[in-house]
Amino acid sequence: MNKNTVLQLSLSALSEEIKTKEISPVEVVRELLDRIQEVNPVVNAFITVLEEQALKEARQAEGEIMAGNCRGRLHGVPVGLKDLIYTKGIRTTMGSKIFQDFIPDRDAVVVQKLRKAGAILIGKCNTQEFAYGPTGDASYFGPARNPYNPAKMTGGSSSGSGAAVASGLCFGALGTDTGGSIRIPASATGIVGMKPTFGRVSKTGIYPLGKTLDHVGPMTRSIRDNALLLGVLAGFDHEDPFSHNLGNEDFTLCIGESISGKVIGIPTSFYFDRVDEEVKEKVKKAIHVLEGLGAVIRDIEIPVLSKVSYTQLKTLQSEAYALHEEHVLSRPQDYQPPVLERLKQSAEARGYEYVKAQEIRQEAREAFNNVFEQVDVVAAPTVAILPPDIGQTEITVGGQAEQVRSALLRLTEPACVTGLPSLSVPCGFSSDGLPVGLQLIGKPFSEARLYQVGAAFEQEASLSTLKWDVQPLMQRS
Repeated sequence: MNKNTVLQLSLSALSEEIKTKEISPVEVVRELLDRIQEVNPVVNAFITVLEEQALKEARQAEGEIMAGNCRGRLHGVPVGLKDLIYTKGIRTTMGSKIFQDFIPDRDAVVVQKLRKAGAILIGKCNTQEFAYGPTGDASYFGPARNPYNPAKMTGGSSSGSGAAVASGLCFGALGTDTGGSIRIPASATGIVGMKPTFGRVSKTGIYPLGKTLDHVGPMTRSIRDNALLLGVLAGFDHEDPFSHNLGNEDFTLCIGESISGKVIGIPTSFYFDRVDEEVKEKVKKAIHVLEGLGAVIRDIEIPVLSKVSYTQLKTLQSEAYALHEEHVLSRPQDYQPPVLERLKQSAEARGYEYVKAQEIRQEAREAFNNVFEQVDVVAAPTVAILPPDIGQTEITVGGQAEQVRSALLRLTEPACVTGLPSLSVPCGFSSDGLPVGLQLIGKPFSEARLYQVGAAFEQEASLSTLKWDVQPLMQRS
C-alpha cells in the first residue's frame, strides 16, 4: 500500500492489516509522524507529539506480532489522548499555563488499558483549558482549528482529539465529556464520538472538571472503530467511586444487524427548537434514512428538558470552582480569559442552587426512563449550529441572539445531566462544507444498541469522515 492508502484506513481495517502482517506498525508510525509534521501546524491538534516513544512502541509491537503474540485489535494502532489524561513521564498540560510543565508519576487507568492492549500513543491532543468550555479555542497552546475550514472552531473541549482524528493524524483518540465535550467536536469535525454511560469508563488519573458530570470516551472515523475502542476502555475500577462493575462487553456484536422494528423517538420540542435550518434539514434526512431501514419513528415529549441547562450550569459551576478556587485566587493571570470569566461566575453559585439542580436532575432521569419504556433510541441534532468562527462569542439562531457557548452546549447537556450514553454520528455537510452531527441517546448501558443504529445509518449514508486535503484547504484560504 502507498502512504495515503495506509493512513486513510479505518482503525478496524488497519488492525486487520497489522494482525496479518501486511503492514508494519513501524511504517505506519513513520508515515503518521510525517503527516503530523505537515498538517499539525495547520490544525494545532497536538500539544505534544511522542515521536521517539511512538517509534519505540511500534518496534516492540512489530516484534511481538511477528512472533505470533498479538494482543488484540488495538495492537500496533496509533491513538491520541486528550491532554488532561495522565501519562507517566509525559507532560500533561490541561491546555494551561499553570500545568505547562506538569509530568504525572502514573498513567490514567484508560492509558493502562490502552498500553495493555498494545496501542501506540502518538501524542497528547490540544484541549480547551481545563476542559472548561465547548468552543475549543481557549487553550494556552492556541486554538485547535477545524480541518474543514481552519478559520472555524473544532468545538470543545476535546478540540485536538476531534481535529487529529478528522485530519488523519491518528486512528482514534480519547476525549472527555462534561457537557458535550466529545460529541460537540465530533459533530463539528465530521467524526464519530461516544459519551458512554456515566461510570462505564474509569476517570481515575484524569484531571476533573465536574466530578458528577465527567465522562471519558472514544472519538474515531467509524462506528466499528468506536465500538472497538470502547471495548478496551470500559470496565470496573475500584479507585473510581462512580465506576460500575458490569464485566466485559463486545460493543461490536450488534453492528450489522437490521434495525427494522427499532423504535426511534423524536422529541417534539427542545431538541429542534432554535436550530440552524441546515442542521435541522440534515438531521431530519438522517431520520428518514433510519425510517427507510425499517425503524419506527415516534414523536415523544420530554417536558423537563427546558430546565436541564440550569441543572447543568449550577452543578458544573459548583463542582468546577471547588476544584479551581486555589488557583483562581493565587494565579488568576495565568488562566485563559474566557475560562477565568466562567470560573469567576462559578464562584457565585449558591448551595441551594446546587441542591435544586440535583432535584431537577433526578426529575430528568425519571423523564428519560419513562421515554425509554416507549422507544429504543432518541434521535436529535448533536449541536444546534454549524461551527462558528474562532473567537466568535455570539450567534443568531432562529432569529434570536445567543451566546455561542450556550448554542454549542444546549443539546448535549441532557445526556450528561442524566448520565445516559450518547453517540454523535456524521450525517452530512452544510452548503459551505461544514459537518453536521446526528445525536443518538439510549437508556443506561445501551451503547451496543446505539452502535447498531448508528452503523446502519453510516452504512446507508456512506459519508466520508476523513478530511484528507487539510493543507490544500489552508492554502486556498
